[in-house]
Amino acid sequence: MNRRRAFIIGIKSTKLLSKEKDFLKKYKPWGVILFSRNIKNINQTYKLTSSIRKIFKDSKYPILIDQEGGKVNRLKDIINFENLTAEFFGRKYINNFLEFKSFFKLFVDKTSYFLSLIGVNINTTPVLDLRVKGSSNIIGNRSFSKNPKIVSNIGDFCIDYFHKNRIGTVIKHIPGHGLAKVDSHHYTPIVNKKLEYLTKNDFLPFKNKKTFFAMTAHVIFKNIDEKNTVTHSKKLIKIIRNKIGFKNILISDDLSMKGLKGSIKEKTLKTFNAGCNIALHCNANLKEMEIVGKNSPQLSKFIVKKTSQFYKILS
Repeated sequence: MNRRRAFIIGIKSTKLLSKEKDFLKKYKPWGVILFSRNIKNINQTYKLTSSIRKIFKDSKYPILIDQEGGKVNRLKDIINFENLTAEFFGRKYINNFLEFKSFFKLFVDKTSYFLSLIGVNINTTPVLDLRVKGSSNIIGNRSFSKNPKIVSNIGDFCIDYFHKNRIGTVIKHIPGHGLAKVDSHHYTPIVNKKLEYLTKNDFLPFKNKKTFFAMTAHVIFKNIDEKNTVTHSKKLIKIIRNKIGFKNILISDDLSMKGLKGSIKEKTLKTFNAGCNIALHCNANLKEMEIVGKNSPQLSKFIVKKTSQFYKILS
């Protein structure tokens, strides 16, 4: 594991291209993330994930996916979870808690079953962003609630149920994307709220989460760091570590999103410089991937230790 580098990449299609095989052998990313473009059916996807793990000779090699349910449904060619939004479960939680628990557990169990079948061992969920009126719809019904305590509680269930199914979780988008008025895939959101407000509201659902991984928000919190998004902000990463208390592996959101400014090289260097542990790059553009690979450090002792702890839940 020590020779791997601290980044995650996406790949282009339903099987590894020879250039991608060469890339994986040369740069040894910490993990690979799958999207709908990589998933046609169960057998094909399992072959794909097996071919990736074969390169690393590691049956537990991290392979991630965004399989939230609702509109973020990468398994749509295998099964339809589109009605099962976070909002649906948030309402169930309020209206009938016992029904919520059985429905939500069933949902996580079924999701985990399909992820295991295709060879995925990390799901980038739960979304712990608040539902905020008048904000960008990029979060929308991906949020469990506008109430931070409800979001936090459902987040705990989500992490626990996935771990029991031997699937790692990634809380996102730390320390909160709910107030963003624009979509960080295209623009840089700027939030004006003060730290005191944020601590009681948007930051609260991320506290005390027993997850191995968290993903940063490409959002500027103007009153804390007026220049940098969370992903590139030492000040905000200090808050994530000390005030929110997240002590495990911090992964950037996708570096190819336009919410981050600068060249791919600058984005990569700033991500590590600010204190993220692992850089995420999703668009499968080989030229960009090479820049990320060259500018990503080898795994630190911290990442190796935390990855080993994560591997234990997979056994």
